[in-house]
Amino acid sequence: MKISIITATNNSAATVADTLRCVAAQVYPDIEHIIVDGLSKDNTLQIVQQFPHVARVISEKDNGIYDAMNKGVQLATGEVIGILNSDDFYTGPQVLSKVAAAFADPELDAVYGDLQYVKQENTQVVTRTWKAGSYNKKQFYYGWMPPHPTFFVRRRLYDTAGLFNTSLRSAADYELMLRMLVKYDARVAYIPEILVRMRDGGMSNASLRNRLRANREDYQAWKLNGLKPYFFTRYLKPLRKVVQFINR
Repeated sequence: MKISIITATNNSAATVADTLRCVAAQVYPDIEHIIVDGLSKDNTLQIVQQFPHVARVISEKDNGIYDAMNKGVQLATGEVIGILNSDDFYTGPQVLSKVAAAFADPELDAVYGDLQYVKQENTQVVTRTWKAGSYNKKQFYYGWMPPHPTFFVRRRLYDTAGLFNTSLRSAADYELMLRMLVKYDARVAYIPEILVRMRDGGMSNASLRNRLRANREDYQAWKLNGLKPYFFTRYLKPLRKVVQFINR
């Protein structure tokens, strides 16, 4: 079973080597790593060229990170597809082997695990830990979501449910998972381990203004899918992050 990993880059020279190195170090033998670059002006592409495991690289103008991710998904030839951002990295060489083992169940549509946030300048320093817990569709109504960098999906689910909604600026990953798991009732498994480390500094948390926009987009994600959240759903979602700081 081939696993395709999509990495979108745009002037990512400061961090992309860690991302490339962690994929190259995986012991799982059947991996397709696709780089979708947005015409980087730094030496991102020169760094990518140093890693022969990369299966395909495209560099062209895009309409943002979710557009780049969609391009990668469309190029992917694996049965399972994962997204690994250019400043994220796997916690060890066995991560994709564990993902593949979970997908040995042919009825399974998606897999996710736990996530750690680390400091930008020192990835040995953990700032918070996102312990997702076992899946229950009802939890979405109480502000839950899987950690999106740990979310792996069978190709067939993308074919059925569709790609990232590029009209959303910061909540397209949330909307995609909501659509796949709640609207399309995908069968999901949880790997109770930290699979990915993610550097601090996500777009939705960069400022109060961004957080408020993300909150509005979270609500919009439900409307786009014809789903009706509770009145408190979108307020519980950011509050869940408080527990992540306690768990670190």
